[in-house]
Amino acid sequence: MVTYISLCTFTDQGIRSIKESTKRADMVREAASKFGSKMTQLYWTQGQYDLISIIEAPDESSATAFGLAIASAGNVRLQTLRAFNRDEMNHILSKLG
Repeated sequence: MVTYISLCTFTDQGIRSIKESTKRADMVREAASKFGSKMTQLYWTQGQYDLISIIEAPDESSATAFGLAIASAGNVRLQTLRAFNRDEMNHILSKLG
């Protein structure tokens, strides 16, 4: 599985219905399986981003489809980052010679 970190901000629609935020998060967690993915962590945050989620997906296209499905609901905007664990980074670094 490949790890992604999504930095999320509420849209106007999402903030108007903020009281439903935890219920929506549960639905998103369930929806991930439709894309062969898993939302392993979700944090509500203060500052520039309103939510940060950690997602595991089998590949880039599954992660992208999942992100598009979530964004199309209209409650959040996403910026998704590919994350590398220590072993993956060591493999990348080994290619430098």
